[in-house]
Amino acid sequence: MKNSQVVRAGFRRLGAVSFFILLSCCVLSAAEERPNIVLIMVDDMGFSDLGCYGGEIDTPNLDKLASSGLRFSQFYNGAKCSQSRSMLLTGRYFTEAGMNLRGSVTVAEALGKAGYTTLMTGKWHLQSDPVELGFSRYFGHLSGATNFFHGDNTFRLGKEPFKVPKEDFYTTDANTDYAIRFLEETKDEKKPFLLYIAYNAPHYPLQAHKKDIDKYRGRFSEGWDVLRRKRYKRVKELGLLGGDWPLTPRPKGVPSWDSLSEKDRKWEAYTMEVYAAMIDRVDQNIGRLMKKIDELGASENTLFMFLSDNGGCPFQRTKTKRDVPGHLPESYITYHTPWANLSNTPFRLYKQNQHEGGISTPLIVHWPKGIARGGTITHQLGHITDLMATCLEVAGAKYPKTNSRGQQVSPMRGRSLAPIFRGETRDAPAPVFFHFSSNRAVRSGKWKLSWTGKGPWELYDMDRDRTELVDLTGKFPGRAKEMAASWEQWFKETSGGTFKGRNRKGNKANKNRNKNRKNNSSKGE
Repeated sequence: MKNSQVVRAGFRRLGAVSFFILLSCCVLSAAEERPNIVLIMVDDMGFSDLGCYGGEIDTPNLDKLASSGLRFSQFYNGAKCSQSRSMLLTGRYFTEAGMNLRGSVTVAEALGKAGYTTLMTGKWHLQSDPVELGFSRYFGHLSGATNFFHGDNTFRLGKEPFKVPKEDFYTTDANTDYAIRFLEETKDEKKPFLLYIAYNAPHYPLQAHKKDIDKYRGRFSEGWDVLRRKRYKRVKELGLLGGDWPLTPRPKGVPSWDSLSEKDRKWEAYTMEVYAAMIDRVDQNIGRLMKKIDELGASENTLFMFLSDNGGCPFQRTKTKRDVPGHLPESYITYHTPWANLSNTPFRLYKQNQHEGGISTPLIVHWPKGIARGGTITHQLGHITDLMATCLEVAGAKYPKTNSRGQQVSPMRGRSLAPIFRGETRDAPAPVFFHFSSNRAVRSGKWKLSWTGKGPWELYDMDRDRTELVDLTGKFPGRAKEMAASWEQWFKETSGGTFKGRNRKGNKANKNRNKNRKNNSSKGE
């Protein structure tokens, strides 16, 4: 070979190497630009409990995220613990994914394939376990509820049983401890991370640190009637309603605060003090987490999304003991319908119902690099199934065709929220469907059709009446009939059966859910 040929061959080899180096740098640069994603879901917290949503509870860390982030006023969850978890993880309706996430891929599986480190702490409440479904590290409990000080026998570290310490343990704190530990252990991997924290707070039993409870002494002594009117005023002043809807009246069966004895008022106020202390502790722990992320130099490019799995819980449990305070592990305190009604201000009904009080959640989004206008409120409609699609888009990840169990994966139902983050208006969404037991609903544009299982369908114009006080079925019977038919068709397509109320037959999703109530994964809904 002549010298000139050798030289040209050398340049070609050098060019190929240079091109490879350049390409590698571009790939690495692109990977570095992908955001970290933190999904935080609390349990049984109402629409307006947070300070930045009008509540009386001190939540300075979440308020700070909201002040430079984005708040959603019309974001929907699944109205029930396990349902919301299934839909958040898969982007599909619970009627089709169920407790075992059949035919679905989790967000952890999808982002893990795309090069993300996948971490989780907290409540699972589904079949299998997080490590088998895409999470590389896990700490938490598989059950649906637990003693916050003593835990239960479903606690796991990875796949191994975790023995809860007898002293100096509190579930909310431990979830954050392990989240921070996992971030520290994986920081040298130089990969973006997905962190999903499912706090069990403020789900019953209401248990909190004494110093946190003491902070709220007397804060709820005015009672649910006065506080609900005051909260409604703050919610309106914050601009979170998007309309001038009236406050729903005190529900039937709920006594006026003034009619209670002094002893009962003191007890009722105390239950709310413990509840508030639990949310306060969550906020403290979010502050700890954000400090860690800041120490890692990742704050600017971390997408943070915070929501609740359903509305305030109206269930009064018979185990409640008035003689054992909420800072002791032997206590079992709950709050019930009157306070749940405050938590869900200004909406009707509660956890499990498909009226706004059961399905409306605060959603706080914080992402300095990705939100066009921080400190704003959006009234665009969103649904919990949208979170999977959102994570995939911002991560540049593809929706897998199969999951880790070798199953063919059915399509997602949700749509990415990223356009809203960019300040854009999403195309008009397809109808969104809701269901739990005998409760059902469909939202199509401004129209919503709801049913509690105890009466006929109710039709509402959500632009004029999101508090669902004026039933329009008599005025628009054709629209109500059409929307009811669309719900029936959706239910048949996603569940494989025909809706027949609480004791319906042929609903595969319901059969599966009832079967799983026997094991720990569905304990404590």
